[in-house]
Amino acid sequence: MLAAERGAATNTLSAYRRDLEGADEVVGDLLAAARDDLGRLTGAWADLAPSTVARKASALRQFYGFCVDEGLRDDDPSSALPRPQARRPLPKILSHADIERLFTCVEDEAASDRPAAVRMLALLELLYGSGLRASELVALPVSAVPRDAPLLTITGKGGQQRMVPVSRRAQAALARWMTVRAGDGSAFLFPSRKGHISRIRLFQLVKALAARAELDPAKVSPHVLRHAFATHLLEGGADLRVLQTLLGHADIATTQIYTHVDSARLVALVNERHPLAAKGAGR
Repeated sequence: MLAAERGAATNTLSAYRRDLEGADEVVGDLLAAARDDLGRLTGAWADLAPSTVARKASALRQFYGFCVDEGLRDDDPSSALPRPQARRPLPKILSHADIERLFTCVEDEAASDRPAAVRMLALLELLYGSGLRASELVALPVSAVPRDAPLLTITGKGGQQRMVPVSRRAQAALARWMTVRAGDGSAFLFPSRKGHISRIRLFQLVKALAARAELDPAKVSPHVLRHAFATHLLEGGADLRVLQTLLGHADIATTQIYTHVDSARLVALVNERHPLAAKGAGR
């Protein structure tokens, strides 16, 4: 149902499978489980983060909702599951100076025209310049490279397509990459021996670049660069609905997290730079 009706991605399907199989190990046959059986999960999940518990409970609620809809059960025992208050954490962000250090490093390396360095420049331009998800970026086909219109057609979560702009910088980086790319006829823009580079490999490449740029690798990842794209656009006056479209968020509430990031930045700015801040600190 998740695959056919909702168009859930492979990673989503795998996550649901892991959560349901983990619950099955605790309570036994999920299809026959009663409310008291599901109540045991509260203790089994006691050491997990609230967000993790919320995700696991959501998977089970959807499973039992499906069972009732399909006539596999007459009742829904999921009311016995815990309902933790999971606060959405503020995303990690990079400063403009951090981004500048990353680009300075990768541009210096790409000056040699080594394929690996030119590829890294193209990857960074698309992560920060277009806000792509890691899974979207690594799976880009060669046919997605813009020719006339400076736009990429992206297939995101749930198979939903959207158009994202490609800056002149990114277009130039992609053009350089296409001249040195050795794909042996691969349909993927960033090929590997098994198809396209993996999300894990992209993660490793970004971490290694951060280290070479003398940034803390723990604070830099493909998703952090996507957060930086969103936060810096919002700082520059971008409309929240436009940002939602660019990021491919189904719900505007997901995009609104960046307004909290911007607000937190403004509060910190006032506390650190306002003339009265120094007077208050000296009392």
